[in-house]
Amino acid sequence: MKYEDSALILAQHLLQIKAVKLSPQAPFTWASGLKSPIYCDNRVTLSYPAVRTYIRQQFVEKIIQNYGKPDVIAGVATGGIAQGALVAQEMGLPFVYVRSEKKTHGMQNQIEGVINAGQSVVVIEDLVSTGKSSLMAVDALREAGAEVKGMVAIFTYQMELARKNFEEKRCELVTLSNYETLIHKAVEESYVTEKDVESLKEWRKDQQAWSDKFIE
Repeated sequence: MKYEDSALILAQHLLQIKAVKLSPQAPFTWASGLKSPIYCDNRVTLSYPAVRTYIRQQFVEKIIQNYGKPDVIAGVATGGIAQGALVAQEMGLPFVYVRSEKKTHGMQNQIEGVINAGQSVVVIEDLVSTGKSSLMAVDALREAGAEVKGMVAIFTYQMELARKNFEEKRCELVTLSNYETLIHKAVEESYVTEKDVESLKEWRKDQQAWSDKFIE
């Protein structure tokens, strides 16, 4: 398998600053209760100017390559807000962000900022797992009459469910790096061993079955 240089560079950054942590022997517990060998918090990248800049540049490059210049950049709350604002500033474009649900007070907005029916938009996300919450933002933008050209995310776990969800919504997903690339770089840089790789691959195929092995 060929790994893109830019994706490998980003994977290395994420590992170095501990935005992504791997621990197949002593797994993390997600909010859902599932055990996982990986924990990702891309908000950490905002604290590192060089990494933050690299991500912004890669976002802009991927957007232009895949979608051309849209009318608006939209960030998915909350992880995609800061990243999206940086991208919009770099591209000289309007920015909005999309809440997970409508506010229960005031104007009851789900989309914060100004976007008009017919405008084209690219959605910025920090992390895609199953894609469910990310695609809720796509639905909200489409309901507002916007033309969603696609989504660009920093990282994806490459879950099969996510692939199906994006396909069902007819929304193209482009990511700056991904699970396979990260594992490749993690082995190369000795963050994990070759023996760990099998376990890491098993998790991606079936998170529930992998998690169940650690529940007493």
